[in-house]
Amino acid sequence: MTKCKAILFDLGGVILNIDYKLTSLAFKTLGVNNFDELYTQKNQIPIFDQFETGKCSPKEFLQQLNKIINKNILEADLINAWNAMLLDLPTIRLNYLNTLKKDYRVYLLSNTNEIHISAFEKTLNKAGQINSFQDCFNNIYYSCRMGLRKPNKDCFMKVLEEVYSKPEEMLFIDDSIQHIEGAKSCGIQAHLLPKDQCITTFVPDIIQSKLH
Repeated sequence: MTKCKAILFDLGGVILNIDYKLTSLAFKTLGVNNFDELYTQKNQIPIFDQFETGKCSPKEFLQQLNKIINKNILEADLINAWNAMLLDLPTIRLNYLNTLKKDYRVYLLSNTNEIHISAFEKTLNKAGQINSFQDCFNNIYYSCRMGLRKPNKDCFMKVLEEVYSKPEEMLFIDDSIQHIEGAKSCGIQAHLLPKDQCITTFVPDIIQSKLH
């Protein structure tokens, strides 16, 4: 098997701890009982896709969301509910990424949006982690700034093109099976992170057993 030269990581659920249920619960407390029909880890209605690809601004997203849920919820409450899923980023993972960077080119590819990025970076700043987080990667790719999102093939091809990497020389780690399949369709060596594992143990096993 071709040796890995670059490693591409997802963010939420892989590096950053997240819990989609917390956002669902937060919206339920606001009276939105059908939020799971609008947004989950696997499926979402078009407004979320548009927001994640930068086709609408945060303000436009919040306005459209209020219309869809047929409520008149304060913007701040919508933002807090939307951000509820974002949890912590264990320092051990940052340390591990820095270790990997000594031998590999390391990249981040996340389906995300400007509201989540702002909240996430604010939390990192408070914890004194923002610089160490950014230094972990050769480059960071956010869907809302690329105009492309996983699992679409053009998203992965754009990353490959920019990092000058052959698909077979890149390893991709994600916690969503549809993203794994999208990466594999491009020839990337993609692996689904099990729910009960952490990259600090999962990635070394893959590297040792499959890529060297």
